[in-house]
Amino acid sequence: MSTGIALIDYRAGNLTSVKKALATIGADVFVPATPDDLADAQGIIVPGVGHFGATRALAAEWIAAILNRVGEGRPVLGICLGLQWLFEGSDEAPDCPGLGLLSGRCYKLPPSPEASADTRIKIPHVGWNSLAITREASIVDGVESGAQVYFTHSYVAPVTDDTVAVTDHGEPFAAIVQHGQIAGVQFHPEKSGDVGLRVLRNFLDLAG
Repeated sequence: MSTGIALIDYRAGNLTSVKKALATIGADVFVPATPDDLADAQGIIVPGVGHFGATRALAAEWIAAILNRVGEGRPVLGICLGLQWLFEGSDEAPDCPGLGLLSGRCYKLPPSPEASADTRIKIPHVGWNSLAITREASIVDGVESGAQVYFTHSYVAPVTDDTVAVTDHGEPFAAIVQHGQIAGVQFHPEKSGDVGLRVLRNFLDLAG
């Protein structure tokens, strides 16, 4: 069995940039080929871009293995689509359940048709935007409120008690969440410079 941080590959995005960022901070990373490979993982990262329906590739045996690790206290980090999958589901694929570790349902950012062409909120939300930290949590240790990170998405998770930081794009949404050992970021830490690396280091600290 492999040890270290398991980076889940379910064909929903290129893992190369995430691997590179983790290598930069000295993480021992492996890509599990089967659910059994998660048995000795110190932590699990679920990345992803694109449609929520892509998470169907994480079939029942993968879900069971991930939930077993969560039950043992191993930390999980969801990135972008991976964050959304931690919730109960998404309006993007109503018949596709999420992992259900966090309460709430993801939804599409609303457009602003009443605004002028110069001020209209563009969907998808692509580019740099700021974090407003709303409470203390280990995943944001060393991250200042107002820090800039890189987003590319159309759907968002709701602001709940698990929200650690919000970002505003027409309306506030959950940019970072944490509930115990479960954390997620809507932005791409691997594309967010020193701030993104700080968040990844914080996750490694969770993984011990």
